[in-house]
Amino acid sequence: MNAAAAARDQFLFFSLPDGGLTSAIIITEYAIKVLALGMVPENRQPASSQAWLLAILFIPVVGVPMFLLFGTPYVTGRRHVIQARANQLYADALADRPTVPVGVRVAPGVQTILDMNRTLTAIPCMSGEFVALHSDYRASLAAMTEAVRSAVDHVHIEFYAQSWDDETDEFFTAAVEAAERGVTVRVLADHLGSARYKGYKVLRRRLRGTPVKFHLMLPINPFVGRFRRPDLRNHRKMLIVDGDHGFIGSQNLIDRYYGSARGARLGREWVDLMMEVRGEIVHAMDGVFAVDWYTESDEIIETLAELEKGLPPTPVAAGGDPTAGDPVSAFQLVPSGPGYRTQPGLRMFTQLVSQARERLRIVSPYFIPDEALLHALTSAAYRGVAVEVFVPERADQFGVHHAQRSYFRALLEAGVTIHRFRPPAVLHTKLMLVDDFGGIVGSSNMDLRSFNLNFEVSMLVLGGEAVAELNEVVQEYLTESTTLDLDTWMNRPWPGRYVDNVARLTSALQ
Repeated sequence: MNAAAAARDQFLFFSLPDGGLTSAIIITEYAIKVLALGMVPENRQPASSQAWLLAILFIPVVGVPMFLLFGTPYVTGRRHVIQARANQLYADALADRPTVPVGVRVAPGVQTILDMNRTLTAIPCMSGEFVALHSDYRASLAAMTEAVRSAVDHVHIEFYAQSWDDETDEFFTAAVEAAERGVTVRVLADHLGSARYKGYKVLRRRLRGTPVKFHLMLPINPFVGRFRRPDLRNHRKMLIVDGDHGFIGSQNLIDRYYGSARGARLGREWVDLMMEVRGEIVHAMDGVFAVDWYTESDEIIETLAELEKGLPPTPVAAGGDPTAGDPVSAFQLVPSGPGYRTQPGLRMFTQLVSQARERLRIVSPYFIPDEALLHALTSAAYRGVAVEVFVPERADQFGVHHAQRSYFRALLEAGVTIHRFRPPAVLHTKLMLVDDFGGIVGSSNMDLRSFNLNFEVSMLVLGGEAVAELNEVVQEYLTESTTLDLDTWMNRPWPGRYVDNVARLTSALQ
């Protein structure tokens, strides 16, 4: 075929109706791909950008709708405005306070991390009293129930998943009784995090008609204009009583088998940890709750009103040097989530890893680090730090289970020790220990979802009994774990490797 004939055929193709439709589709497809190259990477980590671009370039019919639905990197509009305003209230009210309480001494490297946390969240390090760690599920619920029964002014309950079932019955009964005797009881539950459990409907039904105030976090109801990126979650777990008594950690308000009869038969209980504290640091927890409550209810509660007026000067820490093992600890609350553009949780974890000199211990049921954190961990191991990572032998989610396995080779080759918690129990605790000076307990996993998409809250504790007891908890986990070695891992069947790598790619679609 000569050049003239080819040109004629091409002209006829684009002139015909079908040909015109086809050409329009082709032009649109390429336009979308070109736009994606310039738009997708904005305000997004490189790994996430690459994963989204692969989905859009190779399967645009699927990739484009997914990106439009799930690809928004930040919360915009009202929620973002509220968080920005709350940060300013914190900054103004606490402007005259030092970053570290009077009487507390920390290493220069740790001081810079505390300064960074304050810059990102406006919350300084505060005084407080470490009361206890609760690693037994039933005992933890019992301690929280007794705290609610002792309430005289208010109870603030904010947990990702909530269910009124046989195991949580006493807790929610105590909450209703407190409200009936005049205590203000407010409850926040994540909509999609709770709605999938049968006991959630029981909870809503039993609270209806009681004085307890209940609101959903991140609700989805398009019929009343409540819609947002559907994979966002408020994953925080906190109980605050009278602004002076608090619990924070990884445990949800649901039975230890998460409503699964099969899980109960198999003994597949969830292993969690809650930290009980008193004192000034609980005010910070109340402040985070107040912002979340206002976001969902439009009600300004006392904590926000106090921030408007300003707070009294910081008290002197009731102890000497927490880095020397004194019983009184210093605390810093670090909330994070899509409302923050600076990823305060991820930055804190990464910088604390760099401060480790002897030992670093991490417990996370979902371990999918970003590139910076992975490099920090392997670098710590290369410089001689004893780095230990505790994960479940089998995670409760298929994608997470395989995605986190894709990181094991790099960790093992660097000298990181990986302990896998034996099934059927599910290790759900989230904690980090750095040498003997500090630890973190909270709701945040070491994964991309927690760093980028979930609203999380972590408690950084410096010195005192808390760090020693956290190490004791980790030692208990060690007795229930097996240690992975590199040779065994490298000889696993290739189909598993393939699935691991595919899961790693899809996990980056943030």
